This record gives sequence, structure tokens and C-alpha cells, in this order.
Amino acid sequence: MVGRIAIGLVAAVCVALLTRWLGGGTEGWEAAVARTGHVPEGWPAWVLSTGELLGDLFVGALKAVAPVLVFALVMAAIAQHQRGTETNIRPVLVLYLLGTFAAALVAVTLSFLFPSELVLKGVQKANEVAPGGITAVLRDLLMKLVSNPVQALANANYIGILAWGLVLGLAFRHASDQMRTLLNEVAEAVSKVVRFVISFAPAGIFGLLLVTLLSPDGFSQLQGYLHLLGVLLGAMLLVALVVNPLIVWTRIRRNPYPLVITCLLESGVPAFFTRSSAANIPVNMALAKKLGLHEDTYSISIPLGATINMAGAAITITVLTLAAVNTLGLQVDFATAVLLSVVATLGACGASGVAGGSLLLIPMACALFSIDNDIAMQVAGVGFIISVVQDSAETALNSSTDVLFTAAVDQAQKR
Repeated sequence: MVGRIAIGLVAAVCVALLTRWLGGGTEGWEAAVARTGHVPEGWPAWVLSTGELLGDLFVGALKAVAPVLVFALVMAAIAQHQRGTETNIRPVLVLYLLGTFAAALVAVTLSFLFPSELVLKGVQKANEVAPGGITAVLRDLLMKLVSNPVQALANANYIGILAWGLVLGLAFRHASDQMRTLLNEVAEAVSKVVRFVISFAPAGIFGLLLVTLLSPDGFSQLQGYLHLLGVLLGAMLLVALVVNPLIVWTRIRRNPYPLVITCLLESGVPAFFTRSSAANIPVNMALAKKLGLHEDTYSISIPLGATINMAGAAITITVLTLAAVNTLGLQVDFATAVLLSVVATLGACGASGVAGGSLLLIPMACALFSIDNDIAMQVAGVGFIISVVQDSAETALNSSTDVLFTAAVDQAQKR
């Protein structure tokens, strides 16, 4: 998939350069655009309309599948945890949630220090419903929490979807093994649909990037993408090399960096290339055995971590959501930003195990600020453009942390 997405990116740049070079005729592209205010007629306009169609189809497919994906994955993730599990699992789970929440806070901090803005269509629509602070956000959040589940799915109310997924997941924890197996199979079936949709990502990304590059200031917009990617990677590096070692130190009370570096090299590097926490489970199992960890603990915590330990996903959701907020000119206070971190943490716990799965949870976080679903899905589309690097780094952070936190708890028990 990485190679195919890269081909889509290169093809979009090449087609855009050729169109801008030859599409203006004798007058020249820049002069033609300056005179008319739009892409010249003829084949340049046809190229632009084709790019718009491919991009709109891809974003539309993502919009269709995202609500069902969030509902199924969150419900299944919560339901699969069984009562009476090995006691060492509880402290591992605590570290998973703490690490994910800390990652979201780091993302919020960097987003405030280095704000990102995007070029989106129809942004004026969201400005009409800008929240008036934490009180307005909380009131809107509470109303969305009690929304009818069918209406929540139909209207893409991701806060309501998340709430019903959590409640039903907790209820299904007491269901039979067969029922929990069914929920996992439903979640896997939905994930397969997502994989099918994402298999068209190269064509969708080709269209989205082509439309961007054929706009009058198209190539200057690439600077915004690079800035956004820099914030994402900076947050992930800060979590991997500063925040996670600090969390591990609180457990083992000695230099955490030998363990951190081992996990990054032997788990993070393979995960970077596979771009799948699930695919990296055998690698993590082998590393846990090599580190001499308790098998009864890591045999549960590592597969569970591949589902709910998603610090990288929390960073992606938070940074891209705040980029949308900045683009729309909305004001966010500190309390609302903390609330966003909580929502990103909960949403990340249900992130899909497929490449780019966290991007489909962005509308859930955008719903906090009453951002229109069409705008939110455009932001997800931007995420797919930079996903060649972003998703690889995200998966490397997620998967390496599964082993890191399991090892921290195990070594603390042996201390």
C-alpha cells in the first residue's frame, strides 16, 4: 500500500506540473489563471474535474463507512476484556490509557505552539456554529451523548456513536463467549470493508492532491502539509523519547532508555514498514519472550495493546482536529483542549487495525466543535495524503509501546 500511495502522489505531482506547464497555451498558465480566476478551459479543466471526482468518491466512501466502523470497533474493544483476567493486566491497561492520554496532551501542546492550517472547501459553513467556550461545548456534548443510536449512526454523530459503543461494550462484557466472538467478527467484517475502501486510497489521493496542486496557489499549499507532518512527527518523537521513558521510570525506578531503545529497534522498526499493529503482534510476542516477560501477562497484553494502546492514533486525531479548528478560525480554551484529549484517547482505543484507520476517527473529535462532517472528512483526506510517513510513524509508536509498557509492569513486579 505504501508503494501504491507513493505512486499516486508522484503521479499527481507530475500531472499537475505538466498541466500547469502546457495548459495555459501561448498565454501561459499563470497569466490565464490571473485573467480568468479559474483553470483554463479544455483539457486542463477536464483534468481538474477528473481529480475532483476521484477525490470526492474516496472521501464519500470514507464518510459512509466511518460511523459504522467507530461503533463496531469501540463496542468490540470494550466487550472483549473479561473479568477475572490475570492481575498483572490491570497495571498494563493503566499504562496504556495513561500513555495514550499523555500523547494526546503532547499533541495539544505542540498544536498550540505550532498551529497548522489547511485549505478546505466550504469552511464558512462551520463558522456559523462556532462554540462559545467549554460550557457550550459540554452542553453540546451532553446532548449528543443522549442521541438515539440509530440517529447517531445516520447523522454521523460520532459523540453519540462513541457513547453507545462504550455502553454496549460494557454491557456485552457480561455476555456469553459466543456473543463476544460475534462482536469481534462483526468488527473484523467492518474492518474488511474499510480495507476495501482504503485499497482505493492511491486513486483518491491522486485526485485530492491533483485538485490542490491545480489551484492558483497549489504548490504553496504543500508547505502547509509539510508543517502539519512536522507537528505530527515531532509529537510522536517527543512521546517515544521523553514521555514514555518517564512513564516507564515511574514503574521500574531505573534508567528506562535501554528498554525504550530495544523496543523501538526490535518492534518499532518492523511496525514502521508493516503499518499494522496487528501484523506486528508476532514480532512483539517474540520480543517479549526474549526479554523474559511473564507469558501469562504478555500473551494477553500485547494482542490487547494492538487494539487499545494507540498513542500515535491519539496524536493524529488531536493534531488534525486542531488543524481543522485553526482553519475555521475557532477559539479553543485550555479546558476544551483537555476534553479533546479525553475524546481522542477514547477514540484511539477503538482505532481500526488497518493502515490509516485512525484518520476515520477524526470526525468524532471534530464533532466536539460542531464542525460539519463534510469538512471533517476533507481533513481525513489530507491525512491520507501525508499517511505514507504519518501512518508508518504512528504504527511504530503504537506497537513498540505495547511491549514497552508490558515490560515495565513485568520488571516492576520482579523488583
